[in-house]
Amino acid sequence: MRLSRYFLPVLKENPAEAQIVSHRYMLRAGMIKQQAAGIYSWLPMGFKVLRRLEQIVHEEQIRAGHIPLLMPTLQSADLWRESGRYDAYGPEMLRFKDRHEREMLYGPTNEEMITDIFRAHVESYKSLPLTLYHIQWKFRDEVRPRFGVMRGREFLMKDGYSFDLTKEDALHAYNRHMVSYLRTYERMGLTAIPMRADSGPIGGDNTHEFLVLAKTGESEVFYDAKVPELKLGDRAVDFDNREEVAAICKEFTTLYARTDETHDEKLFNEIPEERRCVGRGIEVGQIFYFGTKYSEPMGAMVTTPDGNRVPVEMGSHGIGVSRLIGALIEANHDEKGIIWPEGVTPFHCGIVNLKQGDSATDAACESLYAALQAKGLDPLYDDRDERAGAKFATMDLIGLPWRITVGPRGLANGMVELTSRRTGESEEMSPEAAVDRIATIYAGL
Repeated sequence: MRLSRYFLPVLKENPAEAQIVSHRYMLRAGMIKQQAAGIYSWLPMGFKVLRRLEQIVHEEQIRAGHIPLLMPTLQSADLWRESGRYDAYGPEMLRFKDRHEREMLYGPTNEEMITDIFRAHVESYKSLPLTLYHIQWKFRDEVRPRFGVMRGREFLMKDGYSFDLTKEDALHAYNRHMVSYLRTYERMGLTAIPMRADSGPIGGDNTHEFLVLAKTGESEVFYDAKVPELKLGDRAVDFDNREEVAAICKEFTTLYARTDETHDEKLFNEIPEERRCVGRGIEVGQIFYFGTKYSEPMGAMVTTPDGNRVPVEMGSHGIGVSRLIGALIEANHDEKGIIWPEGVTPFHCGIVNLKQGDSATDAACESLYAALQAKGLDPLYDDRDERAGAKFATMDLIGLPWRITVGPRGLANGMVELTSRRTGESEEMSPEAAVDRIATIYAGL
């Protein structure tokens, strides 16, 4: 993409309504535009990051053996009455009637609808285990929508639902989701800590939230200093191996890590004092096991090997895809702007032409642009007729991890400058070496 042809409405000043860093930078970098309280249009660059996150989520869900589908945003109130949640959910649910006076709602979550799909098509234990998921827009009418996409009313969410014959099977599905989430967040460049949490209106006995540590987090968190050091890395995982998956979950949940809702001061004080940490966290996902909470009242039954009919054991597993962007920026920024991790950046690198209109620099930039694309990379070429300072400021604000700067002085020596956004370090090298370096950086992602 050439910046002269792109739609990137950056702002020079901090918007008055933006209270936290991620909201401020998303508005300034032209990623979103507010349309109503807690409701945003996703402009091209914001939409590009959103799609990158979706792709990572899809890849890791499919790797774990989960099957994608797509359910609608609107749901019948009758389904929610079957489960007993319609009146219990509260004013966060947007309720309305269609032209035929049928009661409807804009889905805040999909337990009822997926249970209805399951009971219509699955009869036997032979179809289990089964996990279905989708990535879809949700609506919850927050009393005070704030912090941009961190606490909006309309948001994009991955929600998955597991169906199993026994509690033991369902807990393996729970563990499988925990491991797949750990890998998902690590691929995005985030350290998301699984913490014992409260189930809220979803219900259930077992639940963990995944929280990214940040000063602006909405939850107070208590944890062992060794917890953020845990990494799944690139280890191979057999998601059908119960012992292997359970061992990874034990590794990541044995050390103390809890939200304020489940905090146990006595257990916390058993940690060596120098490792006791108190901070704030941003919730970016949650997993639940809730057994037959929905299958029993809604009649989602299967035939067992001995011919009996039993309600299936269920779990619900969510990732807040759109709020992840806010969390990523809260965890990756400086005073100049965003610093995208390589795994989620909207463009792999930026190309800055210091002397637009000069035949040599124009030709060198065009050659770099074509060479990067030939490597399967997606560069953003700043070909605007702007001063160098403005171009650098834009690149710093939008946070691309790498920048190649091309100017007459360097080209006279056959060199360009490759700069890391995260460290600020620059290195002169040939254009060919810069292309190869960028290709190598992204080869393993």
